[in-house]
Amino acid sequence: MVDYTWETAAGGRLVAGIDEAGRGPLAGPVVAAAVVIRRDCLDRALSLGFDDSKLLSADVREALFHVLPECAVIGVGMADVAEIDSLNILGATFVAMSRAVEALAVRPDRVLVDGSMAPSLPCAATCVVGGDRLSLSIAAASIVAKVTRDRIMRDLAVDFPGYGWERNAGYGTPEHRDALGRLGITPHHRRSFAPVRELLLAASDDTVKPDDLVTAARSAGPRSGPAP
Repeated sequence: MVDYTWETAAGGRLVAGIDEAGRGPLAGPVVAAAVVIRRDCLDRALSLGFDDSKLLSADVREALFHVLPECAVIGVGMADVAEIDSLNILGATFVAMSRAVEALAVRPDRVLVDGSMAPSLPCAATCVVGGDRLSLSIAAASIVAKVTRDRIMRDLAVDFPGYGWERNAGYGTPEHRDALGRLGITPHHRRSFAPVRELLLAASDDTVKPDDLVTAARSAGPRSGPAP
């Protein structure tokens, strides 16, 4: 159940919740959000139905995204594909989280981070496993991160049609993997992730035929994480 218990227990004057979106996709940035719920608006925020963004429909996420600025301070940060490939996805996620905290118009005393690990921050941090289903601030941050990233991927889909990013948000769906084999790799694909890396290796082999690239993309399977 999402409530304000974790924030109260944290003990700070200003407590921010942090969550990310986009660790698993084959394409696009990883986006993080930091949210500080205003104490004078707490009752209203609790009544709006914030929850883990994955449990909400796109329409509900958008509606909550629009009303949230009325009762919270919000910061958004991201790390691009080059940073993901250079640092690895965990390091890039921590960069995005740090940037989200830096983007806040207030300086939190404490932060609650969804998951079991937290980046180095200028304030005390508490990890909350499953926090997007427990903490109001983290749940709100999960919605901001998800909506922001989905919008980015829809915009990228206009410039790079055929991959279905407006529907799959860059995740390794069958549609996306087929397009990788047919259309090739874009500047927004994560070359350090196994399915993309394997396709690059196949494409560099002069003996591989175009149809074989589609097969290679499909055979990479649904793995949407970084190469081991």
